[in-house]
Amino acid sequence: MKIRAGACLALCALLVWFLADAAQVRAAAGEGLALCGRSVIPALFPFMAASTMLVSMGFGQWVSPRLAGLMSLYRLPGSAGSALLLGLVGGYPIGARTAAELHKKGLLTAGEAERLLGFCNNSNPVFLISVLGGGVFGNPRTGVFLWLVHVLSALLTGCFFRGRRESIGHREVPRLSPCQESTLSAAFVEGIRSACGNMVSVCGFVIFFYVLASPLANLGGILGPGLVGFMELFSLTPLLAGDRLSFILASACAGWGGVSILCQTAAVLEGSGLGLWNCVVGKVLQGLLAAGLAAAVSLYLF
Repeated sequence: MKIRAGACLALCALLVWFLADAAQVRAAAGEGLALCGRSVIPALFPFMAASTMLVSMGFGQWVSPRLAGLMSLYRLPGSAGSALLLGLVGGYPIGARTAAELHKKGLLTAGEAERLLGFCNNSNPVFLISVLGGGVFGNPRTGVFLWLVHVLSALLTGCFFRGRRESIGHREVPRLSPCQESTLSAAFVEGIRSACGNMVSVCGFVIFFYVLASPLANLGGILGPGLVGFMELFSLTPLLAGDRLSFILASACAGWGGVSILCQTAAVLEGSGLGLWNCVVGKVLQGLLAAGLAAAVSLYLF
């Protein structure tokens, strides 16, 4: 009850702020909406639709023997590699969404899917290479190093979950053999519909957290950008200076993803029966690893 009462008080205070500073809140929401139209939707929607189509048509089974060697390092079946691969290519929260789809299709048990969530949910290479590398640091090559650091930190994070046991109380889900595959037309319709629904949720979180993060941007030094990156990754972009410290901060925040990303992940996991805890722990660990690796790489770049 105390936690619920505290949450209600915090929401009341938030509502008072929204009412007292309505003009600024409206402007920030408009900027967040423009950000979604300019960057978020173009970067995520095609990958969300395609990833659902791939899983529906049996991509998990097709890729299973090809990635079995890599995924065996994490004590996971080869089909789990599709979530890791699509998460690294498609960006947040496609890795988590694909893991949930694999669990739904019976290709992963609940415990396997939750361990996979610890390291399969990653940033979009388009964002790291083009938006950050080309836009912020003025050189896509710097973005490529950001992405390589991000990939390496994700793979290293997976080692932390290699020996973790399945959560107590989670029922084993039998693997379907063979996996029931959809036709191309059915997969196409399912992919577009599912991606549209998920994009609404993702953009809603981006706009809301963009508004929450807007006052933090006015704080001086590294504190302001750090807090903004902690809350919402896309909002960090205009606050980066393009120097060595910004490179390390961008890498750490990309590894962490932001509170907004965790909320988006919780949204795509809703109804799957999978818990979010491993994802939170994995993002904290990946953010720390990404910061350390970026610090080492920055000595060469800057």
